[in-house]
Amino acid sequence: MAGSAIHSPSCTAQSDLIGIAESADDSIISLTPQGIITSWNPAAARLYGYAQDEIVGKPARILYLARRDDGETEFLRRIASGEQVNRNHVDRRRKDGTAISVSVTGSPVVGATGTVVSVTTVSSRDPLPRPEAIDQGQAQSQQARRLESLGQLTGGVAHDFNNLLTVILNYAAIVRQELAGVTESDLPARLETADSDLAQITRAADRASSLTRQVLAFARQDEVRPRALDLDTVVTAVEEMLRRTLDEHVEIVISLDGHLWPVLADPGQLEQVLVNLAINARDAMPGGGTLTIDTSNSTVDADSIAGGSESPAGRNVRLRVSDTGVGMSPEVIEHVFEPFFTTKKDGAGTGLGLATVHGILAQNEGHVKIYSEPGTGTTFSITLPVTAEAIIPSPRPSTYHRTPRGETVLVVETEAALLQVTKRILVRNGYQVITAADGHEAIQIARDSHSDIHLLITDVVMPHMLGKDVAAKVRAIRPETEVLFMSGYARPVLTSQGKLDLNMVMVEKPFSEADLLGKAGQVLNDKSRASVVRAVERPRRIGSAAIHSARTGSRIRLLKVNY
Repeated sequence: MAGSAIHSPSCTAQSDLIGIAESADDSIISLTPQGIITSWNPAAARLYGYAQDEIVGKPARILYLARRDDGETEFLRRIASGEQVNRNHVDRRRKDGTAISVSVTGSPVVGATGTVVSVTTVSSRDPLPRPEAIDQGQAQSQQARRLESLGQLTGGVAHDFNNLLTVILNYAAIVRQELAGVTESDLPARLETADSDLAQITRAADRASSLTRQVLAFARQDEVRPRALDLDTVVTAVEEMLRRTLDEHVEIVISLDGHLWPVLADPGQLEQVLVNLAINARDAMPGGGTLTIDTSNSTVDADSIAGGSESPAGRNVRLRVSDTGVGMSPEVIEHVFEPFFTTKKDGAGTGLGLATVHGILAQNEGHVKIYSEPGTGTTFSITLPVTAEAIIPSPRPSTYHRTPRGETVLVVETEAALLQVTKRILVRNGYQVITAADGHEAIQIARDSHSDIHLLITDVVMPHMLGKDVAAKVRAIRPETEVLFMSGYARPVLTSQGKLDLNMVMVEKPFSEADLLGKAGQVLNDKSRASVVRAVERPRRIGSAAIHSARTGSRIRLLKVNY
């Protein structure tokens, strides 16, 4: 069948897609159109038994059973011509020589010139024996759809990132042009224009960060910290961001009850629900319209249940998000919460937003009902059960201020652009900075440098050597050096995989100047270690929260990831 091609993303987008591949349960392999392996994720290593450094650069035929072609040449030819191709029950060989049967979906990756520059395959081991059994048709179909969904997800992410990066790159070029020919007379006007353009760059970057969080939510586990809270405070906290994020032609009307009963939930998850619903509403109003958010208390009694209410009996808090957009047909409403389902044009979205909403509400024992018809707009009505726990206000952490005293910082980061911007932030705020492109260089600097190194800032996940190993070796040479880690991976993922010790201080990417300086200052003053390991309110691990796809029969875990 003809499938959606994946458009080759830039370096920044690739790094985020690599993060998805690293966390995926399915084997994700990239090949040249000629069949040479160019990338190999951990799931592929588990499936086939080859480590990444053993297999990258080798021809894919090393995996063929008895080295016979078995349709592989035609498989690659069709993908290179632009098709997305599904193959079930393909015979492959592991490194130890054992034969395995896998299902594979191959997708073309299209470069800027419109030609196929590489091939991405997603595969998993067939869960059932060969297809002779009469009841295997449905399982085989589900397997193919699941792999196809992952391929569609990758393509959607690449497309969205390309759009955002196009905005960023072009506005950055415009700013440079504006400032290149500046004169004293037109300086104020040009600075005003440049400031407006920089705001667009920031907005696009924020959207890219939000997209990354949504995607990683499907691939990783994180801790959820529910607490008793007032839903009105969550709406108020996200209101300013919505007004900055949504288009100017969308009017936002917010009506809060002011006396809501408490609910038990993670405030970050509820913020994600609001943002996803607001973005969905914006997309439903391309010509402009009104987004209304209101809250109220609601009691579900026997009559309500008899009338079809899906909420449990008792006291609930209701949140409604309404728009004046195009509305939805009953057929669309039936599928709208399914993962990867979208009514947007091919490649224009990943179909994650409403599926994430549904999963978060299921996790918090909430319910959602859609009221919509074509041409009449849409209302999402959400109910959350009331909790008997009392609301304990969370103290706002004060902004950390510290005056650097010329300390020397060693920064280790493999991404050159990020290394340079981190250095620039630190230097302009009074630190002396030494940079290293990898762990081996950092260790050599620690041995050879004649000056003190007061702070080591290192990425956690790097090729050849993890950040914690770099830190251990540097501190073996210089025990007085403090350590600050930085990563785009969620902390629970890193700690569960042994890549970061629980009591280590970390700044999460993407970070702001204030975030980096605050963490660096706290580490140098040695004030943050106790707070990092302090008890949190009822931490729990998401392992069972899932959404169910009526079309595919698959279940996908959902959570909010602090990326």
